[in-house]
Amino acid sequence: MASALEDIKVVDLTRTLAGPFCTMMLGDMGADVIKIEEPNRGDETRSWTPFWNGEGTQFLTFNRNKRSLSLNLKEKEATEIVLGLAAKSDVMIESFRAGALDRMGLGYDAVREVNPGIVYCSISGYGRTGPMADMPGYDLIIQAYSGLMNLTGDPDGAPMRVGFSLVDLFTGMMAYGCILTALRHKEKTGEGQWIDTSLLDGQVATMSYHATGYMSTGVEPKRLGSGHPSLVPYQSFTASDGFFILACGNDGLYQRMCQGIGRPELAEDPRFKTNTDRVEHRSECVEIFNGIFVKETVAHWVELISKAGVPCGPINRVSDVVNDPQVAARNMIADMPHPKVPDLRVPASPLKLTKTPPTIRRTPPDLGQDNDDILAESGYDAGQISALRKKGVIGG
Repeated sequence: MASALEDIKVVDLTRTLAGPFCTMMLGDMGADVIKIEEPNRGDETRSWTPFWNGEGTQFLTFNRNKRSLSLNLKEKEATEIVLGLAAKSDVMIESFRAGALDRMGLGYDAVREVNPGIVYCSISGYGRTGPMADMPGYDLIIQAYSGLMNLTGDPDGAPMRVGFSLVDLFTGMMAYGCILTALRHKEKTGEGQWIDTSLLDGQVATMSYHATGYMSTGVEPKRLGSGHPSLVPYQSFTASDGFFILACGNDGLYQRMCQGIGRPELAEDPRFKTNTDRVEHRSECVEIFNGIFVKETVAHWVELISKAGVPCGPINRVSDVVNDPQVAARNMIADMPHPKVPDLRVPASPLKLTKTPPTIRRTPPDLGQDNDDILAESGYDAGQISALRKKGVIGG
């Protein structure tokens, strides 16, 4: 089966999570991704814990379907190599500090001179314009700056970081969508373009109803733990042996839930009859249901409420998720045998296309694993490659 992006070549100058997640998705859909890394060190995530047979699991997670070229970008010859690759590529993506690649001669204007049709994507913390354009941005910093942390955690507790790198991963998905849109535009017009993607932009967009609600009312949204500002009951509850989630997204679901658990009188209680009533009496409503739910197990309530046709479910651990039958049925955990990690398993691509599905063709590469092949494809002979290696332009 043909891969949708099998004719697309990508020069990848990103590291850590957001950019590598984007380029991995491009690679999963067939693109030839050349990951450029610093010799001797490589992508920082190669050295991040935990390790699996000596290999950093974060690097293993985000770098399949790529080839590794280790280049010392401080050397002029390395810049020439990158420009040569960019001249024959469709996409170039980078996550350097603002101005860094311009100084190296690898900014958008320089790359556009050798390839006017290039789709050039920059990923940064705050974007390439504005008073904070020069500031470095990391997932944690943007979780705080964007307001996400202030809305996460218990009402009386401290602001909390979301449990995984949501900002980075959403930005990677956003960059992926932008790149595909730009490639479609290029297909129609022949024009390349520059994409300015930032961690902050993505989180301001996902603030969505919180931001609009504040601008309409002037009321600052508050932390609600697992609760929802506009719906009740729509949060976690305590059972006798753990926690589960209940999501009454409308009055009909609330009424069915009350009937299903044998408490129909709570559907008629004037404090709780409509969702507006329940939001107004949030603390009373939650307290009453916690008092009911704590008397039986998670399994008991999930079965009973599900039979009533109301969304609910257990709050799973990571170990539950990776061994879950629904996750298995969706093929979301992939076996990816690696030369150094024969039993490697990783989360699979979430992109489900019937005609052009994602594939795993390459395991995450060793640092500089593909130096000779990539340079040979670019026209360098064995003697030139050896000279580059001796000078320290390439690793290995």
